[in-house]
Amino acid sequence: MSDNHTHVQEFFTARAADWDSRFPDDGPTYAAAVAELGLREGDRVLDAGCGTGRALPPLRAAVGASGIVVGADLTWAMLEAAVRAGRDQKGLLMLADVGALPLVSGSFDAVFAAGLIAHLPHPSENLRELRRVVRPGSTLALFHPIGRAALAARQGRQITPDDLRAEPNLRSLLSRSGWRMTSYVDEDARFLALAVRED
Repeated sequence: MSDNHTHVQEFFTARAADWDSRFPDDGPTYAAAVAELGLREGDRVLDAGCGTGRALPPLRAAVGASGIVVGADLTWAMLEAAVRAGRDQKGLLMLADVGALPLVSGSFDAVFAAGLIAHLPHPSENLRELRRVVRPGSTLALFHPIGRAALAARQGRQITPDDLRAEPNLRSLLSRSGWRMTSYVDEDARFLALAVRED
């Protein structure tokens, strides 16, 4: 396992137990972001880096009983927190690295990824792996329940021009990884970039 993986696991393991209680009001923001994916009854959706599974209930509601919802995360403690919250009833939870997913190519209709982009060890390669598991024309949602400026202020830092989530940087990164950005929103209350898998 790489040093980056170990760091990510340690970071989230230490925070898993009280993660949801630290951000109790994010539910509607997650639901609104999921709505932007345009999922239909029976669709198959992957929640990449699902954490405690906060997106699983709205994802399940969007695809219905006939759809498939899979949540993949690198950190066991976050998946355990998802189970404690009962969110394993909304989808299949999987301990997996989004950089090497044990999933069949072209098997999903969409990918939802909350707070994932900043934790990817190899963003271009990792986004290509997400592209691999969806069919052509599928949508990727890169979401965070707080915008870049508000997050930087919370963390006591400044946004720099090389920020991966800055629109021109993210658009270029997605393009190099086989995705075409279709919308970009960076407001205090949410960050949401949508992209479509190019054929």
